Amino acid sequence: MIQVRNKKAIRNLADKSFKVNKARSLFAIVAIALTSLLFTTLYTLGLGAVENLQRATMRQAGGDGHAVLKYITDDEFNHVKDHPLIKEIAYNRILSDGVMNDKFLKRHTEFWYYDDVGMKLGFIELKEGRKPAAENEVIADSKTLQLLGVPLEVGAPLRLKLNIRDKEVQRDFILSGWWKSDPVVNVGQIFASKAYVDAHAKELQSNYKKDHSITGVISAYIMFDNSFDLQGKLNKVITESGYSLDKNAPNYIANNVNWSYISTNFSMDAGTIIALTSALILIMFTGYLIIYNIFQISVMRDIRFYGLLKTIGTSGKQIRRIIRRQALILSALGIPIGLIAGFFVGKALTPLLMNNTAFAGTEVSVSPNPWIFIGSALFALITVMISTFKPGRIAAAVSPVEAVRYTDGNTKGGRKLKKSTEGAKMIHMARSNLWRNTKRTVLVVISLSLSLVLLNTAFTLSQSIDMDKYVSKFNDTDFLIAHAEYFHSPYFRGPENETSESFIQAVQAQPGFEEGGRLYGGKLVLTVENGKDTNEDDVTDSRGNFTATVYGLEDLPLHQLQLLDGELDFEKLASGKYILEGVDLDDHDIPYMEEALYKVGEKVTLHSYMGAAEAPLDKEYTTHTFTVLGHVAIKYATNSDRLSDKYNLYLPANIYKPLAEQPAVMSYAFNVSPDQEEAMESFLKSYTETTEPVMNYTSKFTSMNEFSGMQNTIMMIGGTLSLIIGLIGILNFVNAILTSILTRRQEFAMLQSIGMTKKQLRSMLIYEGLYYVLGTALFSILLGIIFSISIVKPLSSMIWFLSYHFIIWPLLVLLPLLLLLGIFIPLVVYSLNNKQSIVEQLRESE
Repeated sequence: MIQVRNKKAIRNLADKSFKVNKARSLFAIVAIALTSLLFTTLYTLGLGAVENLQRATMRQAGGDGHAVLKYITDDEFNHVKDHPLIKEIAYNRILSDGVMNDKFLKRHTEFWYYDDVGMKLGFIELKEGRKPAAENEVIADSKTLQLLGVPLEVGAPLRLKLNIRDKEVQRDFILSGWWKSDPVVNVGQIFASKAYVDAHAKELQSNYKKDHSITGVISAYIMFDNSFDLQGKLNKVITESGYSLDKNAPNYIANNVNWSYISTNFSMDAGTIIALTSALILIMFTGYLIIYNIFQISVMRDIRFYGLLKTIGTSGKQIRRIIRRQALILSALGIPIGLIAGFFVGKALTPLLMNNTAFAGTEVSVSPNPWIFIGSALFALITVMISTFKPGRIAAAVSPVEAVRYTDGNTKGGRKLKKSTEGAKMIHMARSNLWRNTKRTVLVVISLSLSLVLLNTAFTLSQSIDMDKYVSKFNDTDFLIAHAEYFHSPYFRGPENETSESFIQAVQAQPGFEEGGRLYGGKLVLTVENGKDTNEDDVTDSRGNFTATVYGLEDLPLHQLQLLDGELDFEKLASGKYILEGVDLDDHDIPYMEEALYKVGEKVTLHSYMGAAEAPLDKEYTTHTFTVLGHVAIKYATNSDRLSDKYNLYLPANIYKPLAEQPAVMSYAFNVSPDQEEAMESFLKSYTETTEPVMNYTSKFTSMNEFSGMQNTIMMIGGTLSLIIGLIGILNFVNAILTSILTRRQEFAMLQSIGMTKKQLRSMLIYEGLYYVLGTALFSILLGIIFSISIVKPLSSMIWFLSYHFIIWPLLVLLPLLLLLGIFIPLVVYSLNNKQSIVEQLRESE
């Protein structure tokens, strides 16, 4: 056989074949576009989430500097700043130990000087005004100014009460500019000028190592050339500048690497790698199914054309080249469409994803990262090329004789004659037709099933989010009120920041109030004799007893305690002879019982706190002995002072109060009637903003609001991906039906010539569509059950706020829609392609 080695002729054949089959080419372009859209959406979501999480974490860590030298002096800064490893270094100097204005009780505020590098690394971008220049000029974030009642206007006056080494100093300033507060940073920031630093040079001379006052200390944020081996570079800068890494050395410099960089350079365990790899393979397989099917169907439709080419000398290699060239042209048209659409879909979904992280409310931006487009285009192109390999081989291997005789699924000879006693019933003929091309039937069923399974999995995951589990972790009652400092640093300290009785009485007077209870506490109230598992870090008082956190609970919080072992007998506790020990829980509410210091039935002796060893108190030394009745759960947000301690003990309030010299109400928990919940929430919000701004509250409703968006997010993202995969599956289904009809036109003409009516023919095609639906329904239900049990159930056990629920109804709800498609698509496709007479169709093979 003469082989034609003319590349130009091959290109012409590929291009003209492409132009002739416009409808099929359009199908292929849409399929490739959808596949690249799927890849790009996932890439954009993944990289966009990582980018925004890292940026938010950097802002929370104080900026995007690679590392920081802390508590240093001017001399130390000048010795370090010129080190060759340092690309940029920021001079950030704190100008007071604290800003003491009453308005900042609920939001800790700091007073700094930042140079230009510090402003850049700290993401400080002024919305209005300019950097401070004069001694009395400052800039601040918008929330800080709003708390002070200062208008967001350049030139507005403000007065600051500054803590300078335990002395309160009042100074007046003028606002020279402001920037929008970052929701991630729950700390107020006010920046002064270099002129202020120079004018108060003596006041700002730091002696941190002796007095531990932070007034005047410098935090030097450093940028290196890259983020590799940050700790190694930082250590080198410190040691080569003549300083030590030994904490006990006189020339030690405190330092740390920016943890936002550490958090992104994580290593994945085998399970995570397997899960991500499986997801990637599944996505590639989904794209492969549709593109492979389209090219295989395309080859089957053009099989006569390829047979004729072989009769005039075209080699199998050249036929494969024709198919490859067509694939590349289609990819060049389809992939860019998918890349652009996928980027915007991913960009729209990223804020939804971010709103369910710890950084909800932050400004989300997704930059057009080149890797998004390179990775997506590469995966889509690889998928296309893999998909064309088998169809190309089929086209290259077919003989001219087989090609001319081809109808559908008969490229191989030797088919057995099928005998039947049931007659030519449409339902049986339809079933036989599907099994003529088993591979295509299976692929169509799988591609249709995948979208249904993904949607069902997304539903199962969203419905497994247990709101009650989440809310109960942070709330034992409807509301909890306390001093504002209880909810954030410096936390509860005792009588100086206890919950006011006026606030409690105001709450009790509200309509709908049902029951409430005080929770007393304080660290320097009682001590424990004969400490357990003692070490050098344990704190003792002047009598050598160990400091403990002992709580006194009124009835409501006492009855909310979660018993871990022993007994929770309220009558025994009321006798004054028994006590409960608290034990911490992990994220899954499993107690760290190994950290319990006392066994049930063991004696605990408490004494009054007698002051530190260097400053003993002159007061009565009391002794009280209790028996441990049981162990209860320490809940960080409801029945603790939110600070970890070694000794945690619980008593009824009426037993605790006589033991404490000055009992302090740490918090007050209460419930309201369901119809007054919103009214109480409004009252508390108004009261804590106007009547007693130093007080604050939490409620189960704020916890629910924090969490309610997660179900919608999972459904939005899962639904979008399901829609894309569903469109791919439907496209595959349409293409399969279309090819089945087109490749059997002569067969249909023969059947009609021997008496089959058009109604019977349509009936047969509908049955074929319904068989596809039946196969899809059975396979998707089976696969949905497997996915639910093997993926969602283990995932639910790993994430504390998930409680697995087996769900299959979303899949069942979609089956009627699939049924309509199974009937509608064959009828439409047949009607659109049944334009020729029976005689014209029979003559096609001549």
